[in-house]
Amino acid sequence: MSIAYEKDIIAWSNEQAALIRARRFDLLDLEHIAEEIEDVGKSEKRELASRMAVLLSHLLKWQFQSGRRGASWQRTIKEQRKAIILEIKSTPSLKVSLNDKDWIDKVWADAVAKAGDETGLDVFPESCSWTAEQILDADFLPD
Repeated sequence: MSIAYEKDIIAWSNEQAALIRARRFDLLDLEHIAEEIEDVGKSEKRELASRMAVLLSHLLKWQFQSGRRGASWQRTIKEQRKAIILEIKSTPSLKVSLNDKDWIDKVWADAVAKAGDETGLDVFPESCSWTAEQILDADFLPD
């Protein structure tokens, strides 16, 4: 019995795992297994990008809406930093993304869009001037 990848990915993945455990390598759907393994890495990068965009948008709001600063923003900043640091510790290869200009530019654009949607402001810089170290530094809050 072979379950089609396109028909039911959950059943397919269970079948593939059973085949691996049974050492029936000749029956494996290697092309789709390779795609799924690659997708795991992409998913981890998307999670990091999402958390970083939330963090950056809150740092932007902190900088450009000083009169609205509060404990909620500080809590979000702290939580996102902690989650990002934990992600990088558990998957060290993600750290490369923090120094990838194209990745940072995309995340920054997402952060600016979020901050703009939430504040109605259109004053945010076109590119990030903070370093990864500053962004993740527990004591850093832009003025």
